[in-house]
Amino acid sequence: MYFGRAIAVAAPAGIIIWLFANIQIGNISILTYVANFLNPFANLMGLDGYILTAFILGLPANEIVLPIILMSYIGQGTLVDLEETSAIKQILLQNGWTLLTGINVMIFTLLHFPCGTTLLTIKKEAGGWKWAVLAFAIPTACGIALCMLTTAIWNLFII
Repeated sequence: MYFGRAIAVAAPAGIIIWLFANIQIGNISILTYVANFLNPFANLMGLDGYILTAFILGLPANEIVLPIILMSYIGQGTLVDLEETSAIKQILLQNGWTLLTGINVMIFTLLHFPCGTTLLTIKKEAGGWKWAVLAFAIPTACGIALCMLTTAIWNLFII
């Protein structure tokens, strides 16, 4: 059953990620449009629009968040699999990552919604969407709030 739910979540998400990365409107991908739209809110969290977009698109499996971020930064239409940590470091630094960015990515990784398969399992076990929605909303709200707080404190002492 769990495997079936994983396929039900991952397959459509994979298609959406591919479409977002590969459909261009005026030489700009839909992924970039979404990231640019989310960028002001993401900046309040000490992130950028691509990072926040990657977390959203990573709903089916949290493991794909970093590959989506790298794919977005590199501008490729497919997920990236870099084994060289120094190459990953260079890509992140070239795209404006700072210590604050890294801290907030770690915070939001720990405090955000569970994967889609887990949410479907919660829905099934609890007998409705109420608990699945709460399982999504509570940690996500905590993650957003803590990232915003961290960014505000950082800006008080660093700027």
